[in-house]
Amino acid sequence: MRGNPDNLRQAAARKSAATQARAKKGLREMIRRGQPITFRGLAQTADVSLDFLYRCTEIRQRVEHLRAQQRSRPPRPTMQPPDDSPSSVVRTLTVQLAELKQGHRDEVQALRQALEAAQSENLELRRRLGPRHAARSETS
Repeated sequence: MRGNPDNLRQAAARKSAATQARAKKGLREMIRRGQPITFRGLAQTADVSLDFLYRCTEIRQRVEHLRAQQRSRPPRPTMQPPDDSPSSVVRTLTVQLAELKQGHRDEVQALRQALEAAQSENLELRRRLGPRHAARSETS
């Protein structure tokens, strides 16, 4: 057989990891901008394929979770232009701060769920490898 299959596997893994990183960055950007979370929107923002987003379980679950949150959240009321009184400025900033806090809470929750899923998958893979592989990797 020509070529080195291990190099090809490593290159494919690096490419997949880079694509996942772009997708996650695009998702954070969409959240920051307050854009509706959709697979098509994320694919366009992150410059990744729809097929990749649907095949990547972690990203697919996060998009579905965030999309469901956006649907369940009532639309933001349109804010009236504030007059220049200090109380209206304080109110406006308080509302913005509350929205930012909620966005951060949602993102932390999504990250915790993704971490739990990754840890669960890691544990499952370790169990599949069995103790003999664990002993070999410890001696290396």
